[in-house]
Amino acid sequence: MSESKCPFHGSTTTPNLGTQNKDWWPNHLNLDILRQHSNRSNPIAEINYKDDVKQLDLKAVKNDIKIMLKDSKDWWPADYGHYGPFFIRMTWHAAGTYRTGDGRGGAATGAQRFAPLNSWPDNGNLDKARRLLWPIKEKYGNKISWADLLVLVGNVAIEDMGGPNHGTVMGREDIWQPEKDIYWGSEDEWLGDNRYGDTRQSLENPLAAVQMGLIYVNPEGPNGNPDPALSAQDVRETFKRMAMNDEETVALTAGGHTFGKAHGAGDDALVGVEPEGASIEEMGLGWKNRYASGVGVDTITSGIEGPWTTNPIQWDMGYLELLFKYEWECKKSPAGAWQWHPINCDEKDMVPQVDGSGQKVLPMMTTADMSLKVDLKYRKICNRFLENPEEFGETFARAWFKLLHRDMGPKTNYVTGDFKNVEYIWQDPTPAGKILTSSEEHSLRETISKSGLSVREMVNTAWASASTYRNSDNRGGANGARIRLEPQKNWEVNKPKELEKVLSIYEKIAKDQNTSIADVIVVAGAVGIEKASGHKVNVTTGRGDANQENTDVDSFDLLKPKACGFRNYSEKEFAVSPEEILLDKSQLLGLTPTEMTLLVGGMRSMGVSHTGEGVWTNGELNNQWFKKLLSMDDEWKTTDYNSYVSKDRNTGEETRTASRTDLVFGSNSELRAIAEVYAQDDNNEKFINDFIQVWSKIMNADRFDLD
Repeated sequence: MSESKCPFHGSTTTPNLGTQNKDWWPNHLNLDILRQHSNRSNPIAEINYKDDVKQLDLKAVKNDIKIMLKDSKDWWPADYGHYGPFFIRMTWHAAGTYRTGDGRGGAATGAQRFAPLNSWPDNGNLDKARRLLWPIKEKYGNKISWADLLVLVGNVAIEDMGGPNHGTVMGREDIWQPEKDIYWGSEDEWLGDNRYGDTRQSLENPLAAVQMGLIYVNPEGPNGNPDPALSAQDVRETFKRMAMNDEETVALTAGGHTFGKAHGAGDDALVGVEPEGASIEEMGLGWKNRYASGVGVDTITSGIEGPWTTNPIQWDMGYLELLFKYEWECKKSPAGAWQWHPINCDEKDMVPQVDGSGQKVLPMMTTADMSLKVDLKYRKICNRFLENPEEFGETFARAWFKLLHRDMGPKTNYVTGDFKNVEYIWQDPTPAGKILTSSEEHSLRETISKSGLSVREMVNTAWASASTYRNSDNRGGANGARIRLEPQKNWEVNKPKELEKVLSIYEKIAKDQNTSIADVIVVAGAVGIEKASGHKVNVTTGRGDANQENTDVDSFDLLKPKACGFRNYSEKEFAVSPEEILLDKSQLLGLTPTEMTLLVGGMRSMGVSHTGEGVWTNGELNNQWFKKLLSMDDEWKTTDYNSYVSKDRNTGEETRTASRTDLVFGSNSELRAIAEVYAQDDNNEKFINDFIQVWSKIMNADRFDLD
């Protein structure tokens, strides 16, 4: 067998898998995105983590972490005798992958343990941090997940070094395989940046980081150009896409860089490959450094070298004080990276070397740090923080808490921990609703049934409300009935005029029945399905109605679907196919291939289609849609990129129209196999029952109080 060499890392593998389907048909629709996080990969599937973590002695864990933070190991010595800054960086990088565009990334799953995150250039040497943390995980076992531990240790580190903190929410459950469905960019090399249009603001959605393998921005400046003004553009755009405003951006940068140092002691060509490319005897570690001792003062990570402040293991105002006290000059680090040093630095502002030798070194700033000084908006905030240290500390603590918990969703999803009992607008606060008695629910159903609304209107409105949910960050959903508020009520996909008519009826019903509009929307969807199928649809009540004041319009507008295959809607033609967009949305809804098939077939049966395409039956919920899809009586012809027409094979008459997201269930072999099951004569009842089950799953997706 000939040796196959990786073109980027020089590592060798000997694959002998033969020619695979993806090699023969590279454009074939890949359904693997809907098969992530299978329990077949989970070695502790029988464990209910949310119950177990409530039994955790959090105080004992934190005490053990504090001991570990000062227990320096020869194989990876602690800078200044304290691992705190190292773990703050690890925690920041675990959470900092979150992006608002699709809610993916973040700390909620412990994904930093797996590729590609464990091998990103920006995560250099964090593999050692996780090994230092292993004895804590080993001791407390199933009562603390890696996901929670990766967050907790950073908070404990801040506390131990005197910093402000709003605590830690526990309850994140680990994944057990890489999240291959997350799109991190199209580049095929580390630090590639083929993700921009004409300007630094035209970064490809949903991406937030400026280059492949970075968490945020290039600290040396855009593409290594040490221009602080240009860097400010990158910083602002990237942090905005990670849900941070200017004030939060300054607080996080200044607060985070109060601690620790960057590492670039020597030639970075002496650093070996990342963990996923390393040889087997490295036991999952990477970035082996051949420069001198390779550790401590000889460490090479980012290539930038030096501490930010005079006291790198103590919370203080040193970062902002030094930044504005001096003029700074741009120089190269020993590793060849651009960085900035103070001109005529006072002896008292020099920093002790990390190894305790007594040697003094200059503090440094990155180009991204310097952007806070040259950008007028950032500079104004910095000056205010300098004059108000307590405000700076509180702003940092709030922004840091948001960074670590943004992807956990509403506060109702929090399990346990030592967090403050405070509610923030980014948690999408929604008041609790009233749980209806059986007689109250019966009365509500009767009233809705007599409202004059069609099955399609009721089903479509319920779907429009609930399908905003995304399990990537637990945002959206039917709870709160935000479909009646800005911005959702004016989204084109929701047919605003029709929606206004439906909601005006629902508002009156809610008032008359003394219940929430959110519950009326969901119950009405169930009533519509019952009318279409003759089958009972059980519902849950207890949803509340959010108000406009507690709805972040800009943040919620990011949930707007630019395409929705379930409703045959698309704003325009995209670079990827409509069926691929359907898969992406299905994954965010937590659907399997079967559940996706059921929803599309069922909703088309009841007339749900923005364009009218794909509606071939009389509005009843049954398996006739699948039968017509698979029928050989017609043949299909394309009329446009996403429009098709069928003609009767005998008469040549046009019979039906469809979109790609209709026909894919007949053209894709895997989806066709599922469609065939539900088209069988003996599976009509199964189809209806299975559809109702997955429909209920979507309606309750955001009901974390039901767990």
